[in-house]
Amino acid sequence: MFDRYKLPEIQRALDRSPAVVLLGPRQVGKTTLAFQVAQPDGIYLDLESPEDRNKLSNVEQYLRQRQDKLVVLDEVQRLPSLFEPLRGLIDQARRTGSTHGTRSNGLYLLLGSASLDLIQHSSETLAGRIAFVELSGLHRLEVPPSLWDSLWVRGGFPQSLTAQNELASVQWRRDFTRTYLERDVAQFAPRTSSELLRRFWTMLAHLQGSTLNIAQLARNLGLDTRTANGYLDLLTDLLLTRQLAPWHSNQGKRLVKSHKVYIRDSGLLHSLLGISDMDALLSHPIVGASWEGHVIESLLAVAPAGTTPSFYRSNAGAEIDLLLTWPNGEHWAIEIKRSTTPKMERGFYSACDDIQPRRKWLIYPGTESYPLSDDIQVMPLHVAMQTLATGI
Repeated sequence: MFDRYKLPEIQRALDRSPAVVLLGPRQVGKTTLAFQVAQPDGIYLDLESPEDRNKLSNVEQYLRQRQDKLVVLDEVQRLPSLFEPLRGLIDQARRTGSTHGTRSNGLYLLLGSASLDLIQHSSETLAGRIAFVELSGLHRLEVPPSLWDSLWVRGGFPQSLTAQNELASVQWRRDFTRTYLERDVAQFAPRTSSELLRRFWTMLAHLQGSTLNIAQLARNLGLDTRTANGYLDLLTDLLLTRQLAPWHSNQGKRLVKSHKVYIRDSGLLHSLLGISDMDALLSHPIVGASWEGHVIESLLAVAPAGTTPSFYRSNAGAEIDLLLTWPNGEHWAIEIKRSTTPKMERGFYSACDDIQPRRKWLIYPGTESYPLSDDIQVMPLHVAMQTLATGI
């Protein structure tokens, strides 16, 4: 059992909102975390279970009788019709709470494994009544340092990370990929070929950290651009792929406009590329891009709400690997290197001259923090995560 970083955030969200949606890929630990939140007397319903779905044949009556408890509804995207009666129940609880002093927040915890479809239903129906929390895989602030290398190689899915050996971890990830493609793709895009989507996903793995030319990728697979864009959006909506947007402004410079693409979980990336252990990873051409993606996902897993990630690249060669923009508009510029003796390149300094970030970090795989110059700090990943989480 790992202590999940998002637990306090979920509890705070339930304290201030009637309903909270916890989003994350399948098998990432949402249900385990929900059971922790719901203790000691919460109610759990799995909407993929016919028995539990049958309990909701009269949704309003069933839930109205249990408004004194937190109700957890798992895989809620399976029953989108649920959102309309939830709105009425929440509004009724608010009216009752204002007159009788009963609880009107922390009523429902909804778990979902797809982002866009779920958010569209809930945000339209439950606007002003709902909060969102995204759960990523396990990261360095949740596991002991002895597991950090395994975390990078095997990824953050708990069952992959804690498998008995490398072979068992690889097999779990292969089974996970096959099940996801055959099961969830059939639910959200029933006309999509799971085999063709697997090839598309594998091609994205080879392009880890690259700016994406979707037209070229489509030609390589014999697809039209519209279909390829649909595949990319589907994998993004299933929280398996990240499209990192380019930063842009009106400063008159010619900036790269294409998104960079990442397989979000490093273990799935390595599985798609046939990389089974650390030795194979360190000798593979993808190692630098793999480390970059692992660092980006780790940092975004702990970044405060409202922080917007992007990257900066101009046609003249100015570049920042990860640019974090805070709600107040200030920027933190982050460069990522796989070297134990890292150095900044001229493009980073040029990009910083353009953007004027408040913080400048270089993340490397070492163990000590030290200043590279007056305003650039070299940091190990876990230190950067701790610092970012505090927002100081």
